[in-house]
Amino acid sequence: MHKLRSYISLTRLDRPVGIYLVLWPALWALWLASDGMPSAYLLFVFIFGAILMRSAGCVINDYADRNFDGHVERTCNRPLATGEISAKAALLFFAVLCLIAFAFVLTLNSLTVYLSFIAVFLAALYPFMKRHTYWPQAFLGAAFAWAIPMAFAAVQNDVPWQVWPIFAATMIWSLIYDTAYAVGDMKDDLKIGVKSTAILFADKLVPIIGLFQLIMLTLLIWIGNLFTMGSVYYTGLVIVAIWFVYDLMRLNEKDDALAFKVFIQNHWIGLIILISIALDKAI
Repeated sequence: MHKLRSYISLTRLDRPVGIYLVLWPALWALWLASDGMPSAYLLFVFIFGAILMRSAGCVINDYADRNFDGHVERTCNRPLATGEISAKAALLFFAVLCLIAFAFVLTLNSLTVYLSFIAVFLAALYPFMKRHTYWPQAFLGAAFAWAIPMAFAAVQNDVPWQVWPIFAATMIWSLIYDTAYAVGDMKDDLKIGVKSTAILFADKLVPIIGLFQLIMLTLLIWIGNLFTMGSVYYTGLVIVAIWFVYDLMRLNEKDDALAFKVFIQNHWIGLIILISIALDKAI
């Protein structure tokens, strides 16, 4: 039971916010690609796939950070940092999770299968970028957003150009919430040489996040136009805009705990957008 708890901790299944951040954009894409009528089987595959790939992403992230997490207060008790799980066992577990996810993808069309290889590459790449660039959050965003072309491929056996505004909106969203997440780690990250957008933006963080929020809202309005969305969808965007202002006010307090709350609660934005899409398509 102790070992099982260690593996649950490694995958963060006890902290499902990351699953929601992967899942909501994937479901946006499924609803838009299917014009509001995604099949039950595709919903099952993408929900289960989000759980598996987010878990795999956490495993490879902790593997990449195994020599750093012990020096950071927030991460010092992670199973790889404490030695409860070995690096070799973590890599094997990562491979098993990816193979299970791939088994589900194999039940879909060949285009979705080909796209899944890029998904695994992006998931594995992100954790190592923290050593080389101040923009690792952009790589995280690409990994999370790759479910969008996969969803369109699964529904339409095609990746139309309209996919990429949704992809871009998801990437920008990840820059918003993951920068908030990185605020609390800034002091430790500076000590151990880990880079982040929070460090890069420094005292300009709030206006830059505000700019990202504006870009995301602009992209979401464009997406609404591309997919002929109605008033329900745009009402949802008004709620998102109000929430963004509230987040900026909290980030402006320059309080690590408040910044973490901004991150934790950001998945509600994704859910609001999903509900807006689903309700609008149902009318």
